[in-house]
Amino acid sequence: MTSFPRYAIYYVAAPGSDLDRFGAALLGYDAASGSDLPFPDGIPQSVPDWRELTRDPRKYGFHATLKAPLALASGKTEAGLLAACEIFAAAPRPIPVIRPVVDSISGFIAVVPAEPSAELERLAADCVREFDSFRAPLAPEDRARRNPSALTPRQCDYLDRFGYPYVLEDFRFHMTLTGRLDAERRRPILTMLRDRFAALGLQTLDIDRIAICRQDAADSRFRILGQFVLTQTSSQPAVTHL
Repeated sequence: MTSFPRYAIYYVAAPGSDLDRFGAALLGYDAASGSDLPFPDGIPQSVPDWRELTRDPRKYGFHATLKAPLALASGKTEAGLLAACEIFAAAPRPIPVIRPVVDSISGFIAVVPAEPSAELERLAADCVREFDSFRAPLAPEDRARRNPSALTPRQCDYLDRFGYPYVLEDFRFHMTLTGRLDAERRRPILTMLRDRFAALGLQTLDIDRIAICRQDAADSRFRILGQFVLTQTSSQPAVTHL
């Protein structure tokens, strides 16, 4: 069985930013404080089952996965993982900058990059590899829950190597806003969320930090333990925000 606590390395929006408040309010949960939040005005009235539609992503908080949830390997500690994140963030690297949009991905709705980003893919791959030594081996029942027969051979290989199938070439950055929806439900909700996101006026987004999040038990939500701002390489031009 899965061991707890579990830890994950996520991208989360800067605390208190418009994007942070947008996602937390839609999910009804602030992963920094661990507090429930009221849904935005108009949402419960227009989508009466919104709480159920957001039940799955609420458990994780508003985030994008860089290193999937893991139990700590023997001899590894929470303090050691936090220290490793601090070291990782201090190493200069190009800071990925994306143009965020709201779109459908695998049946659910999320904030995603409008175009691919090589820097973002490299950051995610670095997180997958650099922190894998902290991961306890995947238990057979946890591997089975990933339904390997439905994965590609490459995804099965990644599952066995990294404990998660959707990494490296199969990584897709997404900040989830809903659970899976059938096509008929998805269309109007996608339109509504796009309109709300457009009101933020967010033209670019720096993927400029990593966060360590912790889940204490199977029925617990993830909480943010710490955020670490990435160090920009000195050769990277300054980013101009539109």
